[in-house]
Amino acid sequence: MGLAHDRHGDLAFVDTPRVELTGYRDRFPILASTTYLINHSLGAMPAEAERRVQQFVREWATRGARAWGEGWWRSVFTTGDLIGGIIGAPPGSTVMHQNVTVAEAIVLSCFDLKPPRNRIVFEDGLFPSVRYVQQAWARFGAEVVVCPDAEAVIDAIDERTLLVPVSHVLYKSAEIQPIERIVERAHTFGAHVCLDAYQSAGAVPLDVTQLGIAFCVGGSVKWLCGGPGAGWLYVRPDLADTLEPAFAGWQGHARPFAFETEMEPAPGAARFLTGTPNVAANYAASAGYEIIAEIGVDRIRANSMRQTALLVELVDAAGFELTSPREPEQRGGSVVFRVPDFQAVHAELAAREIICDTRPEAGLRFGPHFFTTDDELRFAVDQVSEILVSGVHLERAHAAAGY
Repeated sequence: MGLAHDRHGDLAFVDTPRVELTGYRDRFPILASTTYLINHSLGAMPAEAERRVQQFVREWATRGARAWGEGWWRSVFTTGDLIGGIIGAPPGSTVMHQNVTVAEAIVLSCFDLKPPRNRIVFEDGLFPSVRYVQQAWARFGAEVVVCPDAEAVIDAIDERTLLVPVSHVLYKSAEIQPIERIVERAHTFGAHVCLDAYQSAGAVPLDVTQLGIAFCVGGSVKWLCGGPGAGWLYVRPDLADTLEPAFAGWQGHARPFAFETEMEPAPGAARFLTGTPNVAANYAASAGYEIIAEIGVDRIRANSMRQTALLVELVDAAGFELTSPREPEQRGGSVVFRVPDFQAVHAELAAREIICDTRPEAGLRFGPHFFTTDDELRFAVDQVSEILVSGVHLERAHAAAGY
């Protein structure tokens, strides 16, 4: 299946020939010059993304203000529906934002954080940016409860709990969290779950409708290959009209171009919008979304589980310390392992055009995607071994890799 415009100009799925996954490599320019294993941090850019940005620039140059009515204004919805199709959301329930922090803050602004239901419960491994915004709401009355792990989160959810922000996949270890059990517990006590799918969308199957979660947030930077500046927010349709964000802007108004002096929230997910949209980023992100939808996340996941299992075998054979889960069903799209002086090893890998990253206390992170070859994985692990044996990395002990 692939995406194309039908005779009405709307996006629709159509039958397309099945392409082998490595057959997509020529759509990603950076693969010609690097061993690109950082898709968990910044997914490789599709060549089509550059054309989409050029389209935006051309429309600005030739259509000017008319472009708002010719697609710019609605890019938050059209691009949102593309990601909605990937995460199992119905049309019109997912809208675009600049980043996840903004999306999380909008969600938080919907609630009156007064006892007895004012608890926000999350685990210690939550991504810092998400954690910061939850903790900031303590000044507005939230009681923030930080738990050591997912099991402790489940135990901590009770009748005082309002919101449970949870990562689908932990960023440090690539461990998939027991989302179904967390959601079940939250629903038992009337709490809302806000799922952060930044580390999973595009690599791990996700169906927000089946899960029944209230909110889902994410961005385009990683497995979706959509680039920065294009975050997104899903709101469960039956819940959307019952909430009114205090973090409000004119695009979230029922009649934004009436320029009314009082706020009247738009219906549905549109009321969760803020100010003028980031049109260029939405255009760029759509290119990555379409490729992910064309391949299918189930197919990407099957290949990812096979390749990360190969990486685990290679890491074990090299004698490195694995810090990701060993069980494929518990592991997201990346493999994390620790070696001596891993920051310096990372800098040397970067000098050799092997693009990966590190995280404090966790080690090196390798994140292959559907276009990665098995030989690239073998080459990268062999290079780590060679670097450690030669000691060349020690010359870079105080050097930054630059990203």
